[in-house]
Amino acid sequence: PLARVLRPAVHHDEPRLSAGDNLTAGLTRLPAGLRIPAMRTRLPVAVCVLLSAICLTSIAFAQSNWERTYGGTRIDNGSSVLQTVDGGYMIAGSTESFGAGDSDVYIIKTNALGDTLWTRTYGGPRADVGSSIQQTADGGYIIAGRTTSFGAGDSDVYVIRTNALGDTLWTRTYGGPGPDMGYSVQQTTDGCYIVAGSTGSFGAGNDDVYLIKTNAQGDTLWTRTYGGSGFDVGCAGLHTTDGGYIIAGWTDSYGAGGQDVYLLKTNAQGDTLWTRTYGGTGNDAGNSVQQTSDGGYIVCGKLGIHDFDACLVKTDADGDTLWTRIYGGTSADCGNSVRQTTDGGYIIAGYTYSFGVGTPDSANAYLIKTDALGNVGIEESQTTRSVRPTRFPVQPNPFSSCARVPGHETALFALSDVTGRQVAVFKGDRIGEGLRPGVYFLSPVGLRTGKAVTATIIKAAF
Repeated sequence: PLARVLRPAVHHDEPRLSAGDNLTAGLTRLPAGLRIPAMRTRLPVAVCVLLSAICLTSIAFAQSNWERTYGGTRIDNGSSVLQTVDGGYMIAGSTESFGAGDSDVYIIKTNALGDTLWTRTYGGPRADVGSSIQQTADGGYIIAGRTTSFGAGDSDVYVIRTNALGDTLWTRTYGGPGPDMGYSVQQTTDGCYIVAGSTGSFGAGNDDVYLIKTNAQGDTLWTRTYGGSGFDVGCAGLHTTDGGYIIAGWTDSYGAGGQDVYLLKTNAQGDTLWTRTYGGTGNDAGNSVQQTSDGGYIVCGKLGIHDFDACLVKTDADGDTLWTRIYGGTSADCGNSVRQTTDGGYIIAGYTYSFGVGTPDSANAYLIKTDALGNVGIEESQTTRSVRPTRFPVQPNPFSSCARVPGHETALFALSDVTGRQVAVFKGDRIGEGLRPGVYFLSPVGLRTGKAVTATIIKAAF
């Protein structure tokens, strides 16, 4: 297990991302509680792909092979990315360079190398933004975000359904007179859609978690709000195996601090089964949730330690905490997306101001691989460290043909991809020989004593 800072190479004629760039929107939404100005340049998709952490195997190859920028002369942002069934990618966000209004929903379809196949914009004369995109069962796409061009209020939840070529099949807005926003959308097993976000039009407080269930045509079947007298936001919604829904976000209506991680479980009709809050006295938020193989849940986000740190919260099926882990340094670090890997561990994508290259005001993409208990193999903000681990330096790293582990040339080492799947075993003098370019995790085979740190190696297409 490891934590790793990954920063795409930036060509001399392409701008670096800085604190003013919308790097942190890579999960499909800006992390709760953080307000960073929109980027004023074209967005390198390698960063966007990494931060969304949707298709992690291909992300590894993309990270070492290519980066792309998309957009025009004004502000263009990528907020969500997924790998499509054809092996390419789909990016959703917003554009001020193209379209009909101040900003429009912007989607970009690429092949596996990031080359643009087509782009589409959607919206009206004012500001419209795409926050989340998913591919539907028929090969089309469903997009959620917000619109100020259409609808009933200041801003409304905006959902767009397209065919496989991005042509609009239907659009819908949901909300009332106040500000309403969609942060997450998913096609459910019955062919309908579930949208999670926030509403300032309905509910009990300033903003409430907003859950919308629609039929296949986008017509509302039911809506639910959750929260108290303060601000409550749903950042991620997921259909669970029992037919209900799990929502992760943040609340300042409940909990121990100014803002706490907020987890809600509902039945199939959206009625609350239980709610949980996690956190301390600082500002904490949940940005992503996944149901785990044991029926429980894994939530990633941030806890208000130092500036704030990336965190994982593992719960049982009833939302009761099994363990909490934090990752990061002395500056702001955040987890934006989490997935369980095939080895039972977890992989987190987010951003870090504590580690990596660049100025102190520059964020780096942050990739963390853990074991099933959330442990990583480097010094992090964890409470106990009992055994000094054995480290295996790999030289050269990155490499193009093969690498070696000095002093361990005859030992055996296993390489796994970023999903945790073991792909090969090599002797220490021929590491990575014959593998395709990508990011791999190296660990010793048959280590008899002590604890080993998994090394990250990059095979590059030089």
